[in-house]
Amino acid sequence: MRLIKQNIDRDGSGTITLFPEEPEDMWHAFNLIRPTDLLRASALRRVTTESATGSTASHRVHTSFSIRVTSIDFDPQAGQLHVAGRIAEENKYVKIGAFHTLDLELQRNFTLEKAEGWDSIALDVVKDAVDPNRRADAVGAVVMQEGFANICLITEYQTILRQRVEVGIPRKRQGRAGDHDKGLTKFFQTTLETLLRHVDLTAPRPILLASPGFTASSFQKFIIETATATGNKPLLANKTNFLVVHSSSGHLHALNEVLKSPEVLARLKDTKYARETRLMDDFMTLLRKDDGRAWYGPNEVTQAVEKGAVGRGGGILLISNSLFRAQEVGVRRRWVDLVDKVKDVEGGEVRVLSSEHESGKRLEGLGGVAAILTFPLDDLDDGEDGEEGDLVANMNHLAT
Repeated sequence: MRLIKQNIDRDGSGTITLFPEEPEDMWHAFNLIRPTDLLRASALRRVTTESATGSTASHRVHTSFSIRVTSIDFDPQAGQLHVAGRIAEENKYVKIGAFHTLDLELQRNFTLEKAEGWDSIALDVVKDAVDPNRRADAVGAVVMQEGFANICLITEYQTILRQRVEVGIPRKRQGRAGDHDKGLTKFFQTTLETLLRHVDLTAPRPILLASPGFTASSFQKFIIETATATGNKPLLANKTNFLVVHSSSGHLHALNEVLKSPEVLARLKDTKYARETRLMDDFMTLLRKDDGRAWYGPNEVTQAVEKGAVGRGGGILLISNSLFRAQEVGVRRRWVDLVDKVKDVEGGEVRVLSSEHESGKRLEGLGGVAAILTFPLDDLDDGEDGEEGDLVANMNHLAT
């Protein structure tokens, strides 16, 4: 994402113009745009005109629209963001109040004005989105088995399926083993060509190859042999980047188990994904100790912050970014205020976890918010009964 223009006053009013350059930028836009915001972007609209004789003609025009956002629909795998709302500024093609959906596109600016002003969380989202160093953390992964492969990119905020490869491979039969070998070679060649289009294999970062059996290790051997035969020195120089890992299948869901394996976490230790995973592991370890230094749930964590227990000296607030996507302004404001209090008043650390990564999903299972305290507190969950008490009991079960 590229920052084109920022015009924010001290009271938080104003606009920011952004230029999305890659699919993950749509994820940042999804976390940034909220209902009641004012969004300006260009779009194509079908216009019907009537001639003096009464005949009509329809054609598409390229124009700019300003809408007051009512809903947001995001497809993470396709990287498509559709924003619906009512026209806020009339032009010759549309009237104020008419409904319109803007499809935000790569390589096209959009301008956003926050209805409630630009708070600290929204500004942090922009800061992260335009940070040129965040792309260096992206890790390529291939989850495969004979005949099909999923080419993925694990970024700081989500796991993106870049492309699925499927190639028919004949079964091994007596006297016709060569057909199977030819099919496997074609599959590896197609997978490698696809991988090279989506992932820079010469960059100094890990490339995960996962499969049941020996498919991944055979693919690794094929990559190195191909690089040797073609004289691809940059790829050969980084051949130690490839990490072969066992998975239960070649389907995309198997990537979650791959990312939990100790060898993968060790290789990814410097990435945001691994740091967040370690943080959630540390929290769960403290929770099992039951010494009053680990709490989760909206009410419990809010009480801990109010008592000054999430501050300097080791206090950490863990919060899912899904909470900041709340439809109601008051709900979002609650979490923004909590974050500001921990960072600016108490001097604690705040980690916003991505709901699209495994650590964020674990946190959402605990209510979306948790805290490691600087000193123990007891009985923060007193008075819980009924459904809320059942929820806490279920969360305690998750921690054991």
